[in-house]
Amino acid sequence: MAANDSTTSASIDSLQIVPKIIDEKTVQGITQYFPEFMHEEYLGNSLDRWIIASAGILLSIVAAKLIYWIISNVVKKFTAKTKTNLDDLLIEKLEGPVAFAIGLFGIWISTEILHFAPGFETFLRAIFYIATLSNIAWSSTRLIDALIDEYIVPLTEKSSSDLDDQVLPIVRKALKITVWIIAIIIGLSNAGYDVGALITGLGIGGLAFALAAQDSMKNLFGGITIFTDKPFKIKDRIIVAGTDGVVEEIGIRSTRIRTLMGRRVTIPNSIFSNTGIENVTSEPLFKVVINLGLTYDTGYTRMNEAMTILKEIADKNDGVESNYVINFNKFMESSLNIEFSYFIKKDKQPPLVQTEMNLEIMRQFEEKGLNFAYPTRTVYQKTV
Repeated sequence: MAANDSTTSASIDSLQIVPKIIDEKTVQGITQYFPEFMHEEYLGNSLDRWIIASAGILLSIVAAKLIYWIISNVVKKFTAKTKTNLDDLLIEKLEGPVAFAIGLFGIWISTEILHFAPGFETFLRAIFYIATLSNIAWSSTRLIDALIDEYIVPLTEKSSSDLDDQVLPIVRKALKITVWIIAIIIGLSNAGYDVGALITGLGIGGLAFALAAQDSMKNLFGGITIFTDKPFKIKDRIIVAGTDGVVEEIGIRSTRIRTLMGRRVTIPNSIFSNTGIENVTSEPLFKVVINLGLTYDTGYTRMNEAMTILKEIADKNDGVESNYVINFNKFMESSLNIEFSYFIKKDKQPPLVQTEMNLEIMRQFEEKGLNFAYPTRTVYQKTV
């Protein structure tokens, strides 16, 4: 019991680092202008103090919203005219924390006017302290985002390697987590807790957790394997464990894939260490060659019309590469032959694209009256 009392006392003493902004003399100087009946006490404070505190809290909220509006609608217009993009990013990232800080400061001052029991006052100080520390951590993480977006992202975009594009989101998250861990450690330290003993305890607990979370560790090492071996990269189409789709995000624990049906699938990274991966993107393009034989009565104009139709069909299909070839290549025994060759894009399914193309060719040729030839033979019989 004595140990708990000493810890509580240490916590209360440490929270005295939260200063009092308004002293009692200043408050009395304000309340003397209120009518006498407002000096009567309600719930431990006079009515005039409740009115001043409530008005202060309301004005703080209004001031925070006003500052946010000014930053969003006025300051941004000035920063948009500057040559650098950093000020725009800083304003965008910090407008929220700045408005929150102003509102918090105003509420803090307003509550200083009221008298509370020592225990509740300590509780309020703790709340303000945690809110202030959290806002600083929030501002720091937003600042990290701004600096990375301004200086690091342009470098990764110029790099020919895809590894930095995959590692950067992880580094960004790691830096943010580090900031919050530091904030928590500072908060616990100022609250009177032995951080060194806590870290030691967390180390032992972490070992036990690692043993209990073997699957998570497998996913972690699977993620490291993806980054080192690079069996695929973001925007690659892969087939793994029966899932066929395009890679959208590679994380430490899992990889997210958008299937060809549009569904988003999350696959644990441990799967990639134990299962074969088919990288469809790395395969050669799928080539299709179609020989279309038209009847001999088609004629010159109609042959040109047929090749124009094929060109339009290829241009409109989003599964066909632009380097298709259409040529009138042969006079066959029973037909005039058009050879149509095209490549199917890697992120598309060849059978589906082929079916779409063939059906569209059949439909348009029927509409235009272009007839496909079949083997025919003309027999001339001499009569006596």
